Amino acid sequence: MSRSREEVEATLQIAKLNVEDLRSTVQCLTFSETFTSGDYNLLELDDDLCKEIEAGGSLIIRGDKTDHAVLCSQNRTYDLKIADTSNLLLFIPECKTSDFLPADQLPLSITSCEIAGFSNHYWELRRCRPKLKKLKKLMLENPYEGPENEQDTRALMYTTDDLLDQIQASYEELTDHLKVIHAFNVKGFWRLLDFDYEMKLLNHITQLLDSESWSFSRVPLKVCREELRLLEPEEMIEHCLDCYGRRFSEGEEVFFALDEDKICRATAQMLLQNAVKFNLSEFKEVWQQSVPEGMTTRLDQLKGLALVDRTSRPETIFLLKTEDLSEDTQERFNSLFTMRERWTEADISPYIQDLCGEKQTIGALLTKYARSSLQNGIKVYNSRRPLS
Repeated sequence: MSRSREEVEATLQIAKLNVEDLRSTVQCLTFSETFTSGDYNLLELDDDLCKEIEAGGSLIIRGDKTDHAVLCSQNRTYDLKIADTSNLLLFIPECKTSDFLPADQLPLSITSCEIAGFSNHYWELRRCRPKLKKLKKLMLENPYEGPENEQDTRALMYTTDDLLDQIQASYEELTDHLKVIHAFNVKGFWRLLDFDYEMKLLNHITQLLDSESWSFSRVPLKVCREELRLLEPEEMIEHCLDCYGRRFSEGEEVFFALDEDKICRATAQMLLQNAVKFNLSEFKEVWQQSVPEGMTTRLDQLKGLALVDRTSRPETIFLLKTEDLSEDTQERFNSLFTMRERWTEADISPYIQDLCGEKQTIGALLTKYARSSLQNGIKVYNSRRPLS
């Protein structure tokens, strides 16, 4: 039933509200005949997501049956969590906010609005890291080992859409990470180079540089492709240059400036991958001899790839890749503290850097998941919880 003006004014008087302080439109609420509590869900969006929707973009919920669902925009990933509220949230399709009501005063005008449904919770979005660990696992199901080892099959090969169906990440986060892991696209399918084959390509390039006495900072693409085409496909030579160098142009000619740190790091991985532990001093000597002449190896090139044990005698180094550790923060810390009881911040930082959320620091992570103490005057961190 619609309220009369007298009833509205009487209600305002009981509530001790002055009509003069209010807008002139009164909206009276009634329950719809089709009222329901289960047909609607509320989703809280930040300004960036609102602008993306208003611009015609889309939001996609991703995850397998065993995954916790995430929501992805074009370039970000968000955790989806149900947030309960003590205030009942009403769905009123025809209701207008004060921004859409006239600001004139008396006399009052009365309109009726129907309540279509209600909810006592909503979906809350929290920015999270994309879950990319599964990506490399899928890529390694069928690594590219060179044209002579290719089979005429599309089994275990994935397009971008195939990967988006299985990886909980936005389109931009996924494609950016494909570049990080040195994946390449051939005939619409993403492939990952077998590491030994990748090092074989890199070796061809560095040997050519040595024979031609080229500078590492100015490697001509056209000549590289022509000189090595009998050994490997030209597109693979170019892909390897893209992985280990920076492309630039001089006129119409394309050159690459090779990245010393990336090449030294890959060489170290090649040396360490088949050894449980390596004598540190011997490793440093062999490592320097294995990189192209003119390049200098340094241990800080191996952050997040290898770990030095300075407590052993002699000191040793072994392969420990961040990408092989759990994506779950607590599981990551448990694994690290099981491996080594106490860590310096310098040692542990490369293995937790990727866990930092937006505006979160390594120090904040360590405060939450570790306990600090002094050992021989050096600050070290150990687990906050007992480990089995």
